Amino acid sequence: MNQKLLMIHADDAGLSHSQNRATIACLKEGMVNSYSIMVPCPGFDEIAAFAKANPNYDYGIHLTLTCEWHNCRFGPVSPLTTVQSLVDGHGHFHKTRQELKEYGKAAEVYTELKAQIERALDFGLRPSHLDSHMYSIGASPQLFAIYKKLGREYQLPVLLNKKLIQMAGLKPNQCLNDTDFCIDHVYLATFDDFKKGHLKPRYLEIVDQLTPGLNVVLIHPAFDDDEMKALTVDHPNFGSEWRQMDYDSFVDGETRSKLLENKVKLVSWTEITRQFTT
Repeated sequence: MNQKLLMIHADDAGLSHSQNRATIACLKEGMVNSYSIMVPCPGFDEIAAFAKANPNYDYGIHLTLTCEWHNCRFGPVSPLTTVQSLVDGHGHFHKTRQELKEYGKAAEVYTELKAQIERALDFGLRPSHLDSHMYSIGASPQLFAIYKKLGREYQLPVLLNKKLIQMAGLKPNQCLNDTDFCIDHVYLATFDDFKKGHLKPRYLEIVDQLTPGLNVVLIHPAFDDDEMKALTVDHPNFGSEWRQMDYDSFVDGETRSKLLENKVKLVSWTEITRQFTT
């Protein structure tokens, strides 16, 4: 493949009203061409209504098993009595992937993730793919197998990438087989990038360095407003300022020009599925 294909994908839609507003703006006014929805979160109904009314925008389900925030705590869609290993003493998801690995039972993970997908389908959504919040399905090989199983059951592609698998602490050769469809390159900004004052220079650099094949840039657009400041308190990485920078970077004319300069073709999950997995 000689063409540079790129998906600019917005995670965490449904997390909050601010996250929803910024995601929608990036879809309508910017370069984001795919997003994924967190079913258990406070803003689910709002973004799900938007997705249902605007099926021209490509969206998936952001399967959620962890809740990293201090002031915005949420838990499973399933009855707590059926997924007790997935929650803390207050009924909220564990904060970290390590806690999920330590306490989460595979059968209960399957129950909860299936419930999230079913809730989205019951709402009338028709997702293009499945992906994972904090790539928590990488907490163990058993959970990763459930992730792939759900993709097969619902006939939806799942986000698979060797770099993400390694970041989660797993070995790609133990999780993937020759028939799995993997994204070639996935890019995320880092905390070191953030400390330099703005994320846009890093994103422009990524575009300049894109190689032929399938590329995904994962971002988390939201506004640096009171809602997101309260939600992300004491959480500078992927905090409200970071998310504002993500938004700013991908409604920006310089970024759009950089894509054109590098002859990058934007693609969605729907287009990828049609072209590469059928």
